[in-house]
Amino acid sequence: MTEPLLLLPGMMCDARLYGPQMAAFSHQRPVMVAPFGLHETVAAIAADVLTQAPPRFALAGLSMGGIVAMEVIRQAPDRVTRLALLDTNPKAEADAIATRREPQIAKVAGGQLRAVMRDEMKPNYLTDGPQMGQILDLCMAMAETVGPAAFVAQSRALQTRPDQQDMLRGVRVPTLILCGEDDTLCPLHRHELMHDLIPGSTLSVIKGAGHLPTLEQPDATNKALAKWLIS
Repeated sequence: MTEPLLLLPGMMCDARLYGPQMAAFSHQRPVMVAPFGLHETVAAIAADVLTQAPPRFALAGLSMGGIVAMEVIRQAPDRVTRLALLDTNPKAEADAIATRREPQIAKVAGGQLRAVMRDEMKPNYLTDGPQMGQILDLCMAMAETVGPAAFVAQSRALQTRPDQQDMLRGVRVPTLILCGEDDTLCPLHRHELMHDLIPGSTLSVIKGAGHLPTLEQPDATNKALAKWLIS
């Protein structure tokens, strides 16, 4: 039986981040997107995801979703049949970035979610392209739906996230490492590191995409995911 596909969204994103992937794969297998709730640690988010997940499943996560995916497979390696890590980072948060989050958290707690997303978050997401404005509008809509309490909780979880490099060395399921060629938030060298850490993994670099290749270049991203799902 074809295993279900569980997708984990990035920070302040929802299922719309994977709209093209859900359309492409839902006729082949069950496809679901797990929300993160308001947990303030990656471990608690992953534990909650596992309560929502099928007994065994293919797992893909983008950005923060990839960080949570690494913790999911750490907590329950026997339940994950294959793993895809998209535009993400296996390392713990750098002190400078953790510190930089504090004024963002304060602004959002004070009612400035839209301004923080518009001025400090969204400009880092995408490479230039004809769909850039439309995708940025979607990012803003997702963030406003997810809401300010989630921004605070997710920021706290990212600040304290564990380093997963040692865990990745033990991954033995078919694994895809994928990133946009122009991703500045989680650059190519982070993905080359994960590729080196996971034996037999595949590295796919998506041209014409930044941090959100699922939306920026959905056809190329779906092609890589399709190969991974039958590997």
